[in-house]
Amino acid sequence: MSDPAGRNGPGATRGCPVAHHGADLARLYGPDLAADPVGLHERLRKEHGPVAPVLLEGDVPAWLVLGYRDNRRVLDNPRQFTRDARIWRDQRDGRVADTSPLVPMLGWRPDCVSQDGEPHRRLRGAVTDGLQAATGRGIRRHATHFANKEIDAFADTGRADLVSDYADYLPMLVITRVLGLPEAEGRDLVESCAQVLKGGEDAVTHDIRIQEMLGALVVRKRSEPGSDLTTALMAHHAGLDEDEVVSHLRLVLIAGHTTTSNLLARVLQLVLTETARLSGLISGRLNISAVVEEVMWNSPPLAVLPGRFATSDLEIGGHRMREGDLLLLGLAAGNRDPEIRPDTGVSVQGNQSHLAFSGGPHECPGQNIGRAIIEIAVDVLLHRLRDLRLAVPPDELASTASTWETRLDRLPVEFSAA
Repeated sequence: MSDPAGRNGPGATRGCPVAHHGADLARLYGPDLAADPVGLHERLRKEHGPVAPVLLEGDVPAWLVLGYRDNRRVLDNPRQFTRDARIWRDQRDGRVADTSPLVPMLGWRPDCVSQDGEPHRRLRGAVTDGLQAATGRGIRRHATHFANKEIDAFADTGRADLVSDYADYLPMLVITRVLGLPEAEGRDLVESCAQVLKGGEDAVTHDIRIQEMLGALVVRKRSEPGSDLTTALMAHHAGLDEDEVVSHLRLVLIAGHTTTSNLLARVLQLVLTETARLSGLISGRLNISAVVEEVMWNSPPLAVLPGRFATSDLEIGGHRMREGDLLLLGLAAGNRDPEIRPDTGVSVQGNQSHLAFSGGPHECPGQNIGRAIIEIAVDVLLHRLRDLRLAVPPDELASTASTWETRLDRLPVEFSAA
């Protein structure tokens, strides 16, 4: 059924994405997405309106929510759009195998993001309390320690790649310290987290590896408790069982590292390609938090957030959903929605209503930790490296996109060697 005159634009279609499985639907993976994720999202907005039918790996159908207000509706209404994947019709009916690379990102787990209502409040309360108990003022101390340690490795060379030499590892080292993992294991986990987000045939293998390492950590902490998140979760009055503890450690590890490392790389990219921002930060005229907010509007660390499931037949964005349909939250596209940002060149300074940290009951509970890591990372870097500058023209900086994120490939810089 078309809606040539409505908000869905020319040629828009309605109905369950399964009905269009054989149609020429956009694939939210593969070469088309990798080449131009922003262009793909905007083409879908033009063709379908604020919600578009898409295909995921294995050509699994889903709806991509592109509109800002539509994203807010989904995020704020768990009774209509649950995070509980046990009602996901395609998995329930056997069209999504347990070995699918989608499962690590979309499948149900005994953690707070997989549940709503009272189960969610119980588990989220434990995570929030645990993070507060395990971090306190320690986050900035840990971030300062590891930022200096990473910089020490290249400070006397005069050159570095601030993605692979800095942003890729610093957040993980801080987070593993919070969890109670040794530094060496933290460095080892960076690749596994990247593979889970990237998808493909190795995603499940790396996800299992992460869970095994965290399971071993829980076993160690039974006899060697400490001032860390693992110990705090195990001792919390909510009474988490071992699976719940491991699932929440996994959640904090993957979400905390991947989003913070991506955001840090983008902040550094913006600072180094805009000399006024760089000099403003060094001189103290500009606050790093303003730069972070700008990046969260224009390059959120997760471009697409998994996932919500329609709890009944309903309509959103001019399309009819069926119970059990999968919806993906297009955070980057929502932030660019022309209905709320007709001119993306207008300053967003002071405006924190972006979608970068999700929203509603499942809004990221660790966002202040991520901000603190980034603020320290940028401050230490700029004050340790003199004459810091890009080593290549800005237009040579490239990115790689997957279903969930778009990551900066490299950020080569030069500076005066120590």
